[in-house]
Amino acid sequence: MTAHLIRDAALFHFARDGYEGASLRAIADEVGIKKPSIYAHFSGKDDLFLQTLAHAFKDVQRRTLEYFRDHADLPLEQRLKGLLIWFEQEYNCNASARFMLRMCYFPPLSLYSEVMDLVYPFLDGMERSLTRMLQGATRRGELQAVPAEQAAITYMTFLDGITVEIIYGSSRRYRRRIEASWPVYWHGIHHLKQEAQPVVPKGDSSS
Repeated sequence: MTAHLIRDAALFHFARDGYEGASLRAIADEVGIKKPSIYAHFSGKDDLFLQTLAHAFKDVQRRTLEYFRDHADLPLEQRLKGLLIWFEQEYNCNASARFMLRMCYFPPLSLYSEVMDLVYPFLDGMERSLTRMLQGATRRGELQAVPAEQAAITYMTFLDGITVEIIYGSSRRYRRRIEASWPVYWHGIHHLKQEAQPVVPKGDSSS
């Protein structure tokens, strides 16, 4: 139980202050323990940071899947555009989302590889979920036959491009970018063409 309390306190401090600014003493004080007691559960600050970040990614992944499930009956455009609005709300209200997003952009240099080992599987999972959503929309006739994976990657690129406004800008700037860019994305995926893949004869090893 104490390990969970330490991790929960660490989540708040890391989300607010980053890796460098967070203090193990402040985390311990919040839990009501002495700083050395943290080492009974975590090997050090790096271990606490990475375990807390891994938990944050799992929490955001769970909540994102809940969003997809809870809004499954909405038209595709409302689900996709609504996810952008929901993502901002999560950042403002959920420490896990705030911590995760900031570390995607500003990982501590000493733990860069370890953080990226968490970031990329999360992004790949998001891409797969979006691809399945777009494939389902195509089967239901909401979209013409489109290359769903390409449309999903484009959506993730769109999200990545506007998310910086959550950190550096403001809600007004974030929403302004959504309203300006969304019609371009939505129009674009309606005009993607399924391209026939070239068939390579068996035994042909030419490049």
